[in-house]
Amino acid sequence: MKKYAIVNYKGGTGKTCTVVNLAHGLALNGKKVLIVDVDPQSASAYHLGVKANVGLYELLMGDYSVYDCITPARKNLHIIVASERLFTAEIKLARLKKKEFYLAQRLANLSGYDYVFVDCGPSINILNQNALLFAENVVLPVSMEYFSLIGVRQLLNNIKILNRIFSKNIQVFKVLPTFFDVRTVKSREILKSLNRVFLDRVVTPVRHSVDLSEAPGRHLTIFEYAPESKAAEDYVNLIKEVIND
Repeated sequence: MKKYAIVNYKGGTGKTCTVVNLAHGLALNGKKVLIVDVDPQSASAYHLGVKANVGLYELLMGDYSVYDCITPARKNLHIIVASERLFTAEIKLARLKKKEFYLAQRLANLSGYDYVFVDCGPSINILNQNALLFAENVVLPVSMEYFSLIGVRQLLNNIKILNRIFSKNIQVFKVLPTFFDVRTVKSREILKSLNRVFLDRVVTPVRHSVDLSEAPGRHLTIFEYAPESKAAEDYVNLIKEVIND
C-alpha cells in the first residue's frame, strides 16, 4: 500500500483537484484507492458529491474503527471525509503524547488498498504534520503564482524539521505545476525555477482549464466531466508516474 500526502501550505494550488482526479484515475485503472481528507473544509467530499455522518473526526476521537469511517465514492474509490469538527480535534490532539503520529496509529489496521492519498489543508498544523509522517511521500502541487513558491519553501523547511526530530525520511515524490499557461511569462519562469530546484521530480504541468474549475460544481472528476480534455490528459501523465513509482 503506497501512501501520499498532497500538500502545499499555499491555498489555491489545486491540492483537492489533484487528489480527486488522481485517485479516480487510478480507480479507473482497477486500483483500490482511499482518500483521507484532513482539511476541515472537506473539499474532497464536496467534489465527489459524497455525504457521510462519520469520518475523520470520529476516527481520531476513537469512537469508531477505521472501516466504520470509510464511505464509498466511486467504484474502487473510497473516502474518509473531513468536517469542521476537525478544528476541535486539533485542540484535543495538542494535549496528547506523540500527537504527530496519532493519524498513523488510527490507520494502522488499514489494508486492502493499493493507494492512500491524504488531502491536506493549506496550513502548518498538527493534522498536516500527522499526514506527512503517515504518508512520508509528498505530491506537491504548485500553482503558477509567485506566492505559491513561499508555500513550497515553508513545506520543505517543515519536512526537514520533521525528518530531523523524528528520524524519518519524508520526501517530495513529485512536483506538479498547476494552472499552467505557456503564454504567460510567470508560468514559464516558475516552471523554470521548479525544474532548477527539483530536477526530474517535476512532472508534466496541468494546464489552466475551465473544465477543471467547472467539474467540482457538478460533483464530477475530470474523467467524468471532460474525459477528452487537455486537463484529463495532463492528469493521466501524473497517474502514469504514480503507477510506475
